[in-house]
Amino acid sequence: MGLEVVAVAENMWWWNRNVIMAMWVMLSIGFCIGFHCHMRTESMRKAEEMLTSMCEERARMLQEQFAVSVNHVHALAILVSTFHYQKDPPALDQETFAEYTARTSFERPLLNGVAYAQRVIHPDRQLFENQQGWTIKTMKREPSPIQDEYAPVIYSQETVSYIEALDMMSGEEDRENILRARATGKAVLTRPFRLLESNHLGVVLTFPVYLSGLPFDATAEERAKATAGYLGGAFDVESLVENLLRQLAGNQEIVVNVYDVTNSCEPLLMYGIHPPDGHMSPSHVSMLDFGDPFRKHEMNCRYRKKPPVSLSSITTPTGIFVIFMLAGYIGYAAWSHYDNVKEDFRKMEELKRQAEAADVAKSQFLATVSHEIRTPMNGVLGMLDMLLDTDLNSTQKDYAQTAQVCGRALISLINEVLDCAKIEAGKLEIESVPFDLRSILDDVISLFSATSREKGIELAVYVSDRVPSILMGDPGRFRQIITNLVGNSVKFTERGHIFVQVHLADHVKMVMDAKAEHGLNGHASKVNCTSANGAFNTLSGLEVADYSNTWESFRLLLSDGESLPYTLGNGSVSETLADKVALMVSVEDTGIGIPVNAQERVFTPFMQADSSTSRNYGGTGIGLSISKCLIELMGGKISFCSRPDVGSTFIFTAVFQRCRKGAGVDRKRSVSEVLPTCFRGMRATLVDRHPVRSAVTKYHLRRLGIIAADVSTINEALSVLSGQNGYSNSSHPGKQPSILLIEKDSWDSKIDFRIQNDLLKWKEAGRTNDVPKIVLLLTAETDKTRIGSHVDAVVMKPLRTSTIATCLQQTLGMGKVQNKDTHSGSNFLHHLLDGKNILVVDDNKVNLRVAAAALKKYGAKVECVESGKSALSLLQPPHKFDACFMDIQMPEMDGFQATQEIRKLEDMASEEAYMEEGSTKAKLRVPILAMTADVIQATYEQCVRCGMDGYVSKPFEEAQLYQAVAKFLVSQPISGS
Repeated sequence: MGLEVVAVAENMWWWNRNVIMAMWVMLSIGFCIGFHCHMRTESMRKAEEMLTSMCEERARMLQEQFAVSVNHVHALAILVSTFHYQKDPPALDQETFAEYTARTSFERPLLNGVAYAQRVIHPDRQLFENQQGWTIKTMKREPSPIQDEYAPVIYSQETVSYIEALDMMSGEEDRENILRARATGKAVLTRPFRLLESNHLGVVLTFPVYLSGLPFDATAEERAKATAGYLGGAFDVESLVENLLRQLAGNQEIVVNVYDVTNSCEPLLMYGIHPPDGHMSPSHVSMLDFGDPFRKHEMNCRYRKKPPVSLSSITTPTGIFVIFMLAGYIGYAAWSHYDNVKEDFRKMEELKRQAEAADVAKSQFLATVSHEIRTPMNGVLGMLDMLLDTDLNSTQKDYAQTAQVCGRALISLINEVLDCAKIEAGKLEIESVPFDLRSILDDVISLFSATSREKGIELAVYVSDRVPSILMGDPGRFRQIITNLVGNSVKFTERGHIFVQVHLADHVKMVMDAKAEHGLNGHASKVNCTSANGAFNTLSGLEVADYSNTWESFRLLLSDGESLPYTLGNGSVSETLADKVALMVSVEDTGIGIPVNAQERVFTPFMQADSSTSRNYGGTGIGLSISKCLIELMGGKISFCSRPDVGSTFIFTAVFQRCRKGAGVDRKRSVSEVLPTCFRGMRATLVDRHPVRSAVTKYHLRRLGIIAADVSTINEALSVLSGQNGYSNSSHPGKQPSILLIEKDSWDSKIDFRIQNDLLKWKEAGRTNDVPKIVLLLTAETDKTRIGSHVDAVVMKPLRTSTIATCLQQTLGMGKVQNKDTHSGSNFLHHLLDGKNILVVDDNKVNLRVAAAALKKYGAKVECVESGKSALSLLQPPHKFDACFMDIQMPEMDGFQATQEIRKLEDMASEEAYMEEGSTKAKLRVPILAMTADVIQATYEQCVRCGMDGYVSKPFEEAQLYQAVAKFLVSQPISGS
């Protein structure tokens, strides 16, 4: 019974729904028809409004143009009155009048012509005709009959010269207009008539001309007596209206008729044609005022064709009807579509979960792959380090070092692939810690020193003195960028140089702006980039891709501000007050360059110039793409300039924070290189023919406190040393230089012989103290064969300030001076770990041996365990350990769980100690450093969340180990400090 009721109800619903849909369709049709009628009515109303607007506009313009012409005719009447009647003899004749009216006809474009008719009474007719030499004629060109007065035309424009001598009062209507004009003193119009010659409909405008000025309220009789003549102008109404309509838009849409309706019963058509009978088009009438109150005119406008039904009045109701039908259809089918949408939503949720799971799986896969590769590599590299600490012969040591280099290359490749994955996932972050930029650049240059010496190329770095010594930023990522760029330059450069420069971006911009203002644009730099001997003014004398990096620009950047007082003065204020430091770094080389067709894909991952690049030079093609992403994360941009067979110059900017005093920087724990202070105030002479290379050498000497003077030749240097030519008095006051540094290309056997003779003369003269120490600067190992017998020391490039310091200490016999305030490297790391009890937790026995050996190497007491549970039992408070290195991925209890349990035990011990002693609550916390091969950001975040204090990735090195433990351990006093 219930099923039958449901079935009946469903049948009723279907029937009602059909009725509702039918009613909906009918209502939609009715609404759309009514809406169509409404829109059609509105369309007609707008058409009438548009017709009214166009008609009123045409009437207004016709009146304005007519009024302008009337004013000009009035002006001519005043002209005739002034020059014909008020001058004796008259200053006006037919020739003058014709010429004047012809020249001023452009002011009266609506007039066919103007003419002046003089008033002549009958007694004066004979005298007048004798004076004029012709007889007064009627409009029919017959002698005028006798009448009281006449109005013969005496002056006429050339266009209406055919009316000369005609009596304007011979026509009945003309006579009435003339009499009405002189009685009122205003312009008077005639009724429309066919103009002579043109046969067009027109009107004549008549103005009275009086002998003298009349009062404003003069009577008609007074005006008649004072009348001297009449000035008339013929208006071609048809041409006037036709020209007007031609100037206006919409002329093709409407028809214009102009009527004289002075007699309303019989209007006279002045322009246009009568509309056909039965024409139902909308029309509009605009009244015209031509200045004559007696005559009335109007303009009748209508559409040429009946306005069509607007397309919108059809399409809009149709569109509404379609929308209503679609709405009905949507409502009709909504329920059936609901199930489909619900099913699609469920599938989307499932796909979303799968995508999230895939992302998690990808991160876990990267972590696992990184861990599984780094774990054995940690053992390989660690054992190689231990092997290199043993006594090996040269062959064995070479094999071990080669294996170590290969292992580190594999680790570098893994790091690059992981960086790409982190960049793709958007999880690459930039840290902010204090670092010494100059030390980082020196370290990077040292990495490629062997290759540069083998190839014989100049490898140099220069950092502007304006760049702060300590900055806040990510030193690791900055080192990675510089290493990638310099590594590429070393790889693709076989001759010439590689030059790294660092300047303040604001300072570079000011210098370039000042250079442009002084006319030193790019073209000028290109022309003047060579020296007198034909070589280019660059580091090595070879041409570079970017002409702006020549000596001319570099010299301006070296300026101390004397040449740019206004710019540097403003810049110094901003540099002092700004918290951010924007650096501009350029890496210039004279290598093979980048082909033009490959330059657009330089920063594309895994893309190289061509297929032979990887085969000939190696590499994966992802270094530049990673560097670009890192630079953008540092708030900078990277660009390059490259020319095939000339070289490439990569320029990037990066933004760091200024590290101010009181910012919490512990300089005792700084990893920056410590330079000796024993050279401060010393003087040296540098012989170098290349000014850019000379500036780089002086930069390193200046860091040691040595005041260096540069000369181009050995002769100049010997003159300086011997005090000739005024050098000692002007350039180098005080003590003579005791160090002579000579570049390799300034040295030969002849120079060696001359130096030998000069030194011998000085010794014989008792000037032994003035004999300088000669230091030769060499680029390649093969250059050592050019060393003379009187060279005291050799410095192999690339130049590093600490290397120069060591060489000078040995040469001058100063011994190695150690700064007792700061210590770094292995020495400080040994005193930092000496005697410390450190627990190492790792399930891999090889890694345990490697970690233990690395820590014991620096004097630490190491205890090793293989599981998290064992570490938990040893770290129950109280315990003896100063720090703990813990692996993350271990069986039974991983590093995260072990760390959380240890932190719980420490919290409980702190609570008990507080309850027993009643003193201030002391926090018992042992530093726990994660020691794992998993280096993705998510792992580091998890380390922080579970309570770990630091992070050391496998395989770890000396600098990494130092940075990790220096935050938590206090070093032992250093003997002799």
